[in-house]
Amino acid sequence: MRIRKLAVVFTLLMFAFLYSLVHLYKQTSVQKRDIIYYNDLLYKIEADLSSGRDVDLIENEYGCKIIFSKEINDPELVEMYANEAFVLDLVVDGEYIGKVAWLDKLEEFNFYGGEFLSTSLIIWFVLLLIGYALFYVIYLVYVRPVDDLKNFSKELAKGNLDAKLPIRRNNMFGGFTEAFDIMREELKASQTRQMEAEIARKELVASLSHDVKTPVAVIDATCEVLGVKLNRKLKNLTESDEPDSSEIDEVKDSLDKVEIISAKAATIQTLMTDLMHSNMENSEKVDVNPMEDFASHIEDYLSSISGYGQITLKNHISNCLIYMDRKRMEQVLDNIIGNSVKYAGTPISVSFDEINDMMMAGGRKGSFIRIRIKDSGPGVSEEDLPLIAQKYYRGTNTGSQPGYGMGLYLVKLYMQKQGGDMEYFNDNGFVVGLMLRKV
Repeated sequence: MRIRKLAVVFTLLMFAFLYSLVHLYKQTSVQKRDIIYYNDLLYKIEADLSSGRDVDLIENEYGCKIIFSKEINDPELVEMYANEAFVLDLVVDGEYIGKVAWLDKLEEFNFYGGEFLSTSLIIWFVLLLIGYALFYVIYLVYVRPVDDLKNFSKELAKGNLDAKLPIRRNNMFGGFTEAFDIMREELKASQTRQMEAEIARKELVASLSHDVKTPVAVIDATCEVLGVKLNRKLKNLTESDEPDSSEIDEVKDSLDKVEIISAKAATIQTLMTDLMHSNMENSEKVDVNPMEDFASHIEDYLSSISGYGQITLKNHISNCLIYMDRKRMEQVLDNIIGNSVKYAGTPISVSFDEINDMMMAGGRKGSFIRIRIKDSGPGVSEEDLPLIAQKYYRGTNTGSQPGYGMGLYLVKLYMQKQGGDMEYFNDNGFVVGLMLRKV
């Protein structure tokens, strides 16, 4: 904006200069004639004419025009007067023969009427071009870099960290501009790191919230079984012929504690549901660190939770080393068993086998341990089957069962990050196959 104001002021000044030139031209006065000089020339011309010298030679030598006319309205003489020529009477040998005229003002008229004005206009245009060139240089060197920085700052204020700051040649603020662009890149990198950290945090909270629900469900189911057993024992004690009051009080105390544990487990379930709901926006940022581990740990873990899902192991797993993140693998098994208990409600069978020369990512082949977990429920509808492992997707047969569609998605994610994979299909129930790569 300032450069525009300067340009307007400069243009006004140039037009003022032009007006001054024109005014000077109009006000310029013509210098007075030297009468003595022209009288001397007249005497010489009269002498030359008297001697019979050629008229053309006389006119060329003295820069005059000789008019042999005694009439005042002679056309040639009238034209001389019109051009403000200096006219004197011409007398030779005492006889008046005409007039002699000098167009001494014509050169001045030509100068002020043509050369002076044209020269002034040329100077004016040259100065105008120089001025605009100067303003353009000032704009390129000073104004444009400042405008670039101002626009760049506005974009940064809007949060647009992808905005580019032009780095131009002959920029007086080149180092400053480069520093600004480095600042933008650092801000963008910092923002990216912050977003990734926030996404990772949400993913971790979401996955933990989801995975905690299964162990809590196991606790709740165990409390239910203990409650049934303790109630049966209490009934037997109270109906016996000789009831033992101390034992009855001990059983009642145990029932109270089981009810407290069950109530707290329900509270944890509610809290985890709320926490899961508040962290639905997550991504694949949970750390999975597979390392060499014994495959037998999987069988041991399934045996430890067999009472929760009525799990039956059909065979034993191979005694070998596999690549596994033990904590994530337990979460995977909890998710699958929990889904079967929630949606099928039938006994669960688990079998183990080996797959050799299975194609892996990158075109290589490897050997894997496969864990097949099968229930006897209705399975998943054919429409839902291709989508069931996608994030947030829930099948049409979930009914009123609570959930967020994260279970099989996390299972697949964890298996792939351990270097394995997952498959799932219907076979008189729902079957999930987990592949873990052998060392």
